[in-house]
Amino acid sequence: MNGLTMMVLAIVFLGGAYLIYGRYLAKTWGIDPEAKTPAFELEDGVDYVPADTNVVFGHQFASIAGAGPINGPIQAAMFGWLPVLLWILLGGVFFGAVQDFSSMYASVKNKGRSIGYIIELYIGKMGKRLFLLFTWLFSILVVAAFADIVAGTFNGFSAEGAPVTANGAVATTSMLFIVFAVVLGFFLKYSKFGKMVNTLTAIGLLVLSVGLGLVFPIYIPQNIWLIFVFIYVIVACVTPVWALLQPRDYLNSYLLIAMIVGSVIGIIVYNPTMNLPSFTGFKLVSAGGSISYLFPTLFVTIACGAVSGFHSLVASGTASKQIKNEKNMLPVSFGAMLLESLLAIAALIAAGFVATKEGLPAGTPPQLFARAIAVFLTTIGLPETLCYTLITLSISAFAMTSLDSVARVGRIAFQEFFADDTPQEERSSLNKLLTNKYFATIITLILCYALSRAGYSSIWPLFGSANQLLSALALIACAVFLKKTSRKGFMLWGPMVIMLGVTFTALGLKIKDLVSSLSGKFVFGNALQLVFAVLLLVLGVVVAIEGLKKLVGKETEDDASTGENVLA
Repeated sequence: MNGLTMMVLAIVFLGGAYLIYGRYLAKTWGIDPEAKTPAFELEDGVDYVPADTNVVFGHQFASIAGAGPINGPIQAAMFGWLPVLLWILLGGVFFGAVQDFSSMYASVKNKGRSIGYIIELYIGKMGKRLFLLFTWLFSILVVAAFADIVAGTFNGFSAEGAPVTANGAVATTSMLFIVFAVVLGFFLKYSKFGKMVNTLTAIGLLVLSVGLGLVFPIYIPQNIWLIFVFIYVIVACVTPVWALLQPRDYLNSYLLIAMIVGSVIGIIVYNPTMNLPSFTGFKLVSAGGSISYLFPTLFVTIACGAVSGFHSLVASGTASKQIKNEKNMLPVSFGAMLLESLLAIAALIAAGFVATKEGLPAGTPPQLFARAIAVFLTTIGLPETLCYTLITLSISAFAMTSLDSVARVGRIAFQEFFADDTPQEERSSLNKLLTNKYFATIITLILCYALSRAGYSSIWPLFGSANQLLSALALIACAVFLKKTSRKGFMLWGPMVIMLGVTFTALGLKIKDLVSSLSGKFVFGNALQLVFAVLLLVLGVVVAIEGLKKLVGKETEDDASTGENVLA
């Protein structure tokens, strides 16, 4: 199969899934365009802020995509293009899009509450506390992995010490993004202009930042950038969403969608050959002797692009609080997931193009992706160097936006874990400290920084396993919600059971590998990962058991009254 055929197949399949399956879910669960959404009902100017559909879509898509749909498929390409293609398409529609839509739907129907609160309401307080702890640990993994990726794309010097112009331009543009995002945030909040003027302003600022970045590159080493990234994340965690998060994602969405459109056009025009074999086997042995099995490695390596638990945190943690009308949930959640799957297909095609008989060439997945797409776009007359720089910038923007969102989610999870119903003035000094957003942010990011020193390639397998387990827990929570509110939820059961099997197997194998590694030589990064892996596995098992009890057990009078109250 060539790249053109694969891309056309993906567009037809994903587009048809949105029009048929997505609309079926919306009709089955029920959408009320006249209902007052939490964004209006609880508007506070910080987290609950009504936003236009394109703005929320930009936030949701930019947040969930990150570098995941590029990293995952390219790393999993070692099994061949066929299993990767099938998992992206089937997983993206029947696992990922269903999870994202149901998570946002459950949140909007419950005053914009997070999945943690959904678990508390329908499963119990203990389940919520354990889930919040799981979410906090998971958020640390995500921030650590993506911070290292972002710092790497900003790194102004090669291994030999020579300046890297593309990375320097990306760094400058990204810094300008932050400044222009704040300007745009105030413009959108206080101006009275319509969508057209807002859109043109955003595109103008985007073009200006890219142009200045190309002319004035910044050359700073990766270790310094890593510190700066964490300083930025600290600020982003505590800033009102309208001042930074919304406008930054709004800016990014145009850049990211342009990258995807450019990738699709480049693939269609160039029609690259897939140099990867269709299938390499169920068991692979690396040159170093490590063993990778198709199950569960494929399904945890390709998280974003197929199904990702992180999406449920964004859909229920930030995006649901910005939805202006219930009818917007389908394009913002289901649609954004399918667009991410399309990007994952483009990454697979890029991997197939750059591959040789010896396998993939040296370089990180984002570098390989940028290299391939830049070559594709030369067929329509665009300079390869310019294309490579812009694509690298887009990937960096993906990852930076994920950092914005997941760090905020981790901070909120830490606060919620220690919060109770005691009035603020009656709480102890320790409780006030632990629920303080500044303290929660600092303690979370200190652990993130310590783990990031291990490098993203070391963290990614554990991140993938935890991410997919989170998706299983989110599916359980949403299935319980649908049951308690007398809505059909059978479409969640299959994905839920499969993901539980995948993730418990993957975490077990990861713990075994880490124990074996530490028995030979103590490495702090591996020891910290082992602690995280064990905690995540134990918490996941307990939360899953509590949720499954509610899902398969008989409904009590209390359960019934809960459902009636929510529906009312």
